[in-house]
Amino acid sequence: MSGPILRAEHLTKTFGSGNTEVRAVDDVSLDVARGELVAIMGPSGSGKTTLVSMLGALLRPSSGTIAIDGVDITTLGETGLSRLRAQKIGFIFQSFNLLEVLSVEDNVLFPAHLALGGVKAARPRAAALLERLNLTHRRVALPRTLSGGEKQRVAIARALINQPRLIFADEPTGNLDSQSGQEVMMILHDIARDQGCSVVLVSHDQRIEDVADRILWLEDGALRDRKAEPHSWVRDPVCGMRVDGWTASLFAEHHGRRYVFCSRRCLERFEAEPDRYAESAVQPSPSAERSE
Repeated sequence: MSGPILRAEHLTKTFGSGNTEVRAVDDVSLDVARGELVAIMGPSGSGKTTLVSMLGALLRPSSGTIAIDGVDITTLGETGLSRLRAQKIGFIFQSFNLLEVLSVEDNVLFPAHLALGGVKAARPRAAALLERLNLTHRRVALPRTLSGGEKQRVAIARALINQPRLIFADEPTGNLDSQSGQEVMMILHDIARDQGCSVVLVSHDQRIEDVADRILWLEDGALRDRKAEPHSWVRDPVCGMRVDGWTASLFAEHHGRRYVFCSRRCLERFEAEPDRYAESAVQPSPSAERSE
């Protein structure tokens, strides 16, 4: 099917009435193309989570329409919405939302109970996802034994198990350290690029600018044009991604210069061929580089 995977027109969501009425989302319209990673950014309380909850069929708008894969979801009843969420949408949350009594594998497989073919058909996909996300060795582990980064990778695998066309991620790096957050963002970027799965991501993390195809700024419930605030970054000399130079935990010295890396993969590539990457890199001190 051609056309955007997601189209929202004139969305509004109000809470309360009269003098207590709050317009959390105010006449928002947007399209998301197939295979596109769109970041929605804005200050706290701007309506980001409310907007994404409506786009993901978790919350009904007060007015406006939302179409996912050509289906107007605002006309569906609860049964139709549940079926659509199970078949076409994956969710990734800041707090992971893993079931503590289930193993990693069973958490990943849990949404498959609602999909065609059920858990039996999904097991090979689960095994492939666990391998891709470097979780095979943690397959039978319980969530309480996992690191934050591992929990979020389990949540990503769970979101992908039913092969959705659209992923919604609400602050997926919010509870992670800098390195784990960087890895999660790159995984989401690769999902959009390699699988053609559209990703709508809500984040305060400025590094999303490096992986997103498009950034939407939401303020006071409305989409607005806004230039990014100046902030300090250094560049990973291997992939070119911006990294917080003050909190980065991966770095190397070469010919008296310090280089910072977004992931161990980039560090290992640099160490294998330092002259190749050092020659093409211009990396100022962490306080020197400003986004334009």
